[in-house]
Amino acid sequence: MLLKNNDSLITGEMLRRYYELNKKKKEIEVEMNELKDVFHQYFDKLIGSNDKGEMTINGYKLQRQMRKTEKYNEEVTIKRLEELQMNDLIQVVKKPDDRKIKSALNLGLLNEKHLEGCLITTYSPAISVKTLTPR
Repeated sequence: MLLKNNDSLITGEMLRRYYELNKKKKEIEVEMNELKDVFHQYFDKLIGSNDKGEMTINGYKLQRQMRKTEKYNEEVTIKRLEELQMNDLIQVVKKPDDRKIKSALNLGLLNEKHLEGCLITTYSPAISVKTLTPR
């Protein structure tokens, strides 16, 4: 079957190729993740779990970078700041509670008109190609 869309053709061969490439991509990602785990284990034993390192073998350089991220434990930090009476260092974030809004709509406490213009809907396209015959 041939579909025409904006002067470009979609063929069965294109679908087959996409399906096969996607399958290979998943296999490659699994193998790469397994190799990464081996590399991390090597560096963990050689230099420590939180240290960067590098090595060269047969003209290839293997490097491990360490990215450090820090964030405050929200519950503990807020409690401590309140104890220190440093409330100005605490953000108060107002945001709609989706679960409670849906409950209020279901119970009839709110109706759709009350929230007209409030709901934002987004769409993101995704492509999926599957085989119809067992392989």
